[in-house]
Amino acid sequence: MTTPIDVRPRSAGEPVPDILGMKLAHRVMLKDAARLVALAADLAAGRTAYDRKRAQAVAAYVVDFADSVHHHHTAEDEILWPVIAASAGPHIDLTALTDDHSVLDPRLDQLRSAATRFAAAPGEDTATVLAVGLAELRDLLNEHIADEEVSVFPVIEEYVSVGNWQEVESRIRKRASLTFEIPRVVAATTPAEYATLRAEAPLPVRLMIALLVPRFRRRERVVFGSETQRS
Repeated sequence: MTTPIDVRPRSAGEPVPDILGMKLAHRVMLKDAARLVALAADLAAGRTAYDRKRAQAVAAYVVDFADSVHHHHTAEDEILWPVIAASAGPHIDLTALTDDHSVLDPRLDQLRSAATRFAAAPGEDTATVLAVGLAELRDLLNEHIADEEVSVFPVIEEYVSVGNWQEVESRIRKRASLTFEIPRVVAATTPAEYATLRAEAPLPVRLMIALLVPRFRRRERVVFGSETQRS
């Protein structure tokens, strides 16, 4: 059971929370959703060659991606939404976004199953099922994230205190698979955002970036082919 955060809403004139981390999390999900759809469509159509090793690497990446999406929306439901609701009161209604989250888990389960079948029996049929599942998830994420950013971001900046936001981010990081999340976030940043992240990151996180990014590049080359990552 998640211990509730002691909420103290932001007062007028206080600093605004820096929501760059949440923006990057959304950007990473949409980027991966788009490129996984393109990859699976190419696999299904025979435009991209693969052997069993690559099929297993693709499937493992899809499963990690599904787990990452699950982590993100569960953390919002259990950690972020209660803080927003307590901070903003009647100024926010999270019902529609929560309903979207309830639709995600069955889709993610289906996607994991499709990935497992593709790894076990790579071929046009299993690749097509995987591509369809990824496309459905991509479309759902595109709509959901657009709605969330329009309705939630301004509310966070107006009503959530910096201290509460930092506690939310800390709790979410503790539940994340950093070996998968950190390299993907690094790759999604602009040069200015990357400089900010490095400047603000504690030494252990900077060391993790140095260790994880090259390893992740190698994984991406197996899954997607040639990928460019920030180092």
